Amino acid sequence: MREILGRRRTLLSRRNGGRPELLGAALTFAAEWQWPVLPGVAPDPQGRARCGCPDPECTVPGAHPFDPGLLAATTDPRMVRWWWTNRPGAPIVMATGGKAPCAVSLPALAAARALALLDKRGMRLGPVVASPTRWSLLVQPYSMEQLGELLYAKDFVPGSLRFHGEGGYLALPPSETGQGAVRWERAPLPGSASPWVPGVEAVVDAVVDALTRTGVSAPEL
Repeated sequence: MREILGRRRTLLSRRNGGRPELLGAALTFAAEWQWPVLPGVAPDPQGRARCGCPDPECTVPGAHPFDPGLLAATTDPRMVRWWWTNRPGAPIVMATGGKAPCAVSLPALAAARALALLDKRGMRLGPVVASPTRWSLLVQPYSMEQLGELLYAKDFVPGSLRFHGEGGYLALPPSETGQGAVRWERAPLPGSASPWVPGVEAVVDAVVDALTRTGVSAPEL
């Protein structure tokens, strides 16, 4: 049955010009992987660089929850289906932490360079979410206390690093936001099980080391 559903989602994707279907992706995240999701604010149709929320200075246009709020994130496939049936173009926003992965993000150019270096070292990474401006490395859920101790032990942590932990959120592929398309730079391996993600300590150690090496800089964005 799962194989048939997978084929149906592929066919629907092809009908949409090859772009993965948002409802199918949201159902995979919620029902199969148990990642709580909810619809984000769509970009303002009058200007895609702007957000559809009331804040004219929104820094993440179209890539955050608004109505409903983040606490409404769910793994209930009936609710997910209702949301994206009524708002088929809404970005998919994952509530990070708890049942879902957390994330470490950094500017796109620095991330590309860091990942290339980590690949040379043979480090195993989990899925990586890419937007036009920032890439996010998914990691195992962590507490603020755990993160604080980890960062305190560092001599230097680039200010361009951002952490999406408990109470945070992250737009997932194939969302369209005010800054452009969200895609997988490193896609999860196919299968029904929730994707493997590394621990936050290993990722932070490796990324900080990569960013502080000569020739690999991270702008303060």
